[in-house]
Amino acid sequence: MKPLQVLAVDDEPPALEDLTYLLRGDRRVGRVLAAGSSDEALRLLEDGSVEAVFLDIRMPGLDGLDLVRVLGRFARPPAVVFVTAYEDFAVDAFALKACDYLLKPVGRERLAEAVRRVAAVIEGGTPATAAGPAAGFGAGPVLPAGPAPAGLFAERIPVDLGGVTRFVRREDVAYAEAQGDYVRLHAGGHTPLVRIALAVLEDRWAAHGFLRIHRGYLVSLRHVEELRSDAGHWTVRVAGRELPVSRRHSRELRDLLTQWSPAPGGEPS
Repeated sequence: MKPLQVLAVDDEPPALEDLTYLLRGDRRVGRVLAAGSSDEALRLLEDGSVEAVFLDIRMPGLDGLDLVRVLGRFARPPAVVFVTAYEDFAVDAFALKACDYLLKPVGRERLAEAVRRVAAVIEGGTPATAAGPAAGFGAGPVLPAGPAPAGLFAERIPVDLGGVTRFVRREDVAYAEAQGDYVRLHAGGHTPLVRIALAVLEDRWAAHGFLRIHRGYLVSLRHVEELRSDAGHWTVRVAGRELPVSRRHSRELRDLLTQWSPAPGGEPS
């Protein structure tokens, strides 16, 4: 494959300099253009030679997400990798078919993985939405996509943080919330986003005290604080948040809560 022609976009000069430096150090990358704004980026993209854009999200004027929406109107839009200090936009980013989502500061290895994914998309071997995201740990990190290896959702869930892997313990997860093709885990102060269907997670965690209470929620029975009925509408309080319980799940939830207790080792008795 010929070297990639890429564009780096960031309104902060030091961040833009670091990103272009790392991109130029990758043997799969040829020409690296740089833009300090979305307007400048659009001018550089006019000739259609840029194959991939690595860009920040929060920028004055047209932000990174809006820029990518504009690029979606191109006859041949470039592949997109978001490079940002903010964790909150991962779902929006992948809804726009981004190849990857990186959290600053970006390490050489993590950027190299993003370049590999871009190359796979351009070569036609992997659709843009299948090249799974990986980001940081906090408000919205994401796990790599694709088939989950054995044990991935067992005791601990690995979350990539710019080349450093942290782990969320299953027993710390209070509930899981469906967000499109992803699931956001709520575990204490952390809410990592993982690329897996809620139905798949339900199947894997059912034997460990997790119950589907609604099309959008899977809860850990050990974390349920309160079950309430109001005029036939059921809700449950988990980790301080009130969640809806669908009618078809309410009876099973009530029955399980009256008989469920954590056995030694953390599993239901």
